[in-house]
Amino acid sequence: MNNTAKIAELRHILARYGLPPDRAPVALGHAQADAVLGGGLRPGSLHEVFAQEWSGGGFAAALAVRMTGAKPLFWVRPDYEALEYGAVSPNGFLELGGDPRQLIQVRARKPDDALSAAADILGCPHVGALLLELGGMPKCLDLVASRRLAFAANESGVTVILLREGANVEPSAALTRWQVASAPSRADDDDWGNPVFDASLVRHRAGGLGHFLMQWNPEHAVFKTHPGAVVAAPAHRPAYPQEQRRAI
Repeated sequence: MNNTAKIAELRHILARYGLPPDRAPVALGHAQADAVLGGGLRPGSLHEVFAQEWSGGGFAAALAVRMTGAKPLFWVRPDYEALEYGAVSPNGFLELGGDPRQLIQVRARKPDDALSAAADILGCPHVGALLLELGGMPKCLDLVASRRLAFAANESGVTVILLREGANVEPSAALTRWQVASAPSRADDDDWGNPVFDASLVRHRAGGLGHFLMQWNPEHAVFKTHPGAVVAAPAHRPAYPQEQRRAI
C-alpha cells in the first residue's frame, strides 16, 4: 500500500469515528477564540450555531464566508425559513464581506429535502463551505443524521455550518457548538457599524470552551476582538451537566 492509499485509509478511519482529519485550522482572526480552538476553526467538520433571534444567522454566515475561501458557498434552507426570515440578499451578502458570485442558494420544500440536498452537495469536492439552515426541531435532524453530515464533511473536506434557530440542544456529532446573540457596539468604536456577536463556544470536542465578544470585519472577512470585556472559560469546563455529557 502506497502513502497516498494509507493517508486515504487513515482519513476514512478518522471520519468513521467522528474525529477530524489532520487539516490545518482556519484562523478566525479573534486571538482568544483562535487560541481556544487550537489555531482556528477546523475545516472539513460539522459546526453548530444556535441562534438567539437573527443574530446567529449573521454569525453563521460570517463563519461560512471565512471558511469557503475561493470556492462556492452553498446556503441550503427549507422554504419556511425564507418565509419566516426573508430571502438572502446578494447585496446584504456583499456587505457582509462575501462574494455574491460564489453564493449558491438552495431552497428545499421541507427539512428532509434540505438534508438530502446537503448530502448531495457534500459529495462534490469543489465546494468551499455549506451553510445548512434548519429552524425548529425537525424530526429528521437526529443524532444519526448529524453523524452522516459530519462523516460526509470529513470525507469531502467541506466545512458544514449548521444554523439552528428556535431549537433546543440535542445530541449531535458536531465538532463545535456555538450559542450566539447580538451585542451592542460601543460609541467610541471606530467600526461601530460592524456587527458584534456575543458568542459562547459551549462544545469543542478537540479542546477548550470560551465566551467571547467577536466583531466581524466585512472588509477583510475576519473576526477581531471587540473593545469590550472578553471572558474565556477554562478548558476543563464541561459544556453540559455530567449526566448529559455521555449522550451529547
